[in-house]
Amino acid sequence: MDYSIYRTRFREGLRLVSETVSASVATTSCGAAESDGCRNDAAALRLKIAAIASILIAGVVGVALPLVGKKRRFLRTDGGLFIFFKAFAAGVILATGFVHMLDDAEDALTDPCLPESPWRRFPFSGFVAMLAALATLVVEFLGTQFYERKHRDEAQDVIAAAASVAVSAGEEITVALLPPETEERNKAIHIIGMHAHAAEHSHLHSHHGHDHGFAHVHGHDNEAQVSSHVRHVVVSQILELGIVSHSVIIGLSLGVSRSPCTIRPLMAALSFHQFFEGFALGGCISQAQFKNLRAVLMAAFFAVTTPTGIAVGAAVASFYNANSPRALVVEGLLDSVSAGILIYMALVDLIAADFLNTSLSCNTKLQAASYAALLLGALAMSALAIWA
Repeated sequence: MDYSIYRTRFREGLRLVSETVSASVATTSCGAAESDGCRNDAAALRLKIAAIASILIAGVVGVALPLVGKKRRFLRTDGGLFIFFKAFAAGVILATGFVHMLDDAEDALTDPCLPESPWRRFPFSGFVAMLAALATLVVEFLGTQFYERKHRDEAQDVIAAAASVAVSAGEEITVALLPPETEERNKAIHIIGMHAHAAEHSHLHSHHGHDHGFAHVHGHDNEAQVSSHVRHVVVSQILELGIVSHSVIIGLSLGVSRSPCTIRPLMAALSFHQFFEGFALGGCISQAQFKNLRAVLMAAFFAVTTPTGIAVGAAVASFYNANSPRALVVEGLLDSVSAGILIYMALVDLIAADFLNTSLSCNTKLQAASYAALLLGALAMSALAIWA
């Protein structure tokens, strides 16, 4: 029997298998870098510097507009123009969560470089995003409870002090409470009326043999205002957390790239994205009525996050491997968390809070314009996914 034919066929089979495996490894290698077709380190570095400047300017302008314009008629937080642009920005954030962050997370966590089990056996990107959204709900609820309790305790302390003054002076004092954390914090209690003491109108009552002074506090009319203020405080802080977490990722992604073909569209997309995210965040900070220093610090922290990420990425680009399994898992999980936070904030705290507001529902023209702005913002940010 001639075994030479079988040996030849066996060798041919081994050669074909070897070529197939080699081609597969070349295509899906975890250590593979960007395609060398458009790689130019010097040009990429120049573009990164330009991107840092462009994105920083876009972020500063976007977040500063609502803060600077809140005392001007054209950008007051209760004005139609502000509501229109905020709706557009909400659409941008919603599309960022659904179209960009969630899709990037899925790509990273289903990459062939990762083992099939467990990463490709379960949709971790959607699952982690869901958990992040639920965690955001819990944090927002607890934060709201904390600030409301804090305000209530402060109000009770001031009321007790006012009642003590009323007892010693024998006068009736009427006060109105303002929300905390405003620039008028030191004037939180306003004396509305001070009337001469009259026996028939006295509000001094005996309780277990002791006299107590009761100050009439007109807090009921302000209760809704205080609740709304507290909500804006919590929303602004959680929104900044969500934006900052994904800004770090996208900044690093641009910074480690060594391809001008990749950086150019990213620079334009991120500048657009940074401007409108900054506008939405600046609007929330403005509505929260933080003190000037705190508002500036929050705005500055947002503005520098993405440029800092780019700078760090550029510094580690020579040895950082974005396709390593560890980097893919970290990036995928952070993108999923960011997507969950941004989707929740966009739908619940930006869109629902504004579109279900009575001031908007009573104005048909403004409502239609806001819906159009929301759709345009979502479509514009979604379209950028073609390039970045």
